Amino acid sequence: MARRPKQTDKTTPAAGREDRLKAALKANMAKRKAQARARAEGRPGEDAGATDKNEG
Repeated sequence: MARRPKQTDKTTPAAGREDRLKAALKANMAKRKAQARARAEGRPGEDAGATDKNEG
C-alpha cells in the first residue's frame, strides 16, 4: 500500500474552497466600490444595477 503525503493547509479541500471564496469576495467588493464611485460621480452607465423603471 502506497502512503499518501501529508496534506498541507493549502492542499486541503477546505483551504481551496476558502481561497475561492476569498477571491470571489475580493472581486465583489471591487465591483461594489466601482459602482459606488460611479454613482457618486453621476455616471449611470457604470452602475450595472441601474434600470429604467418606466420601461416595460
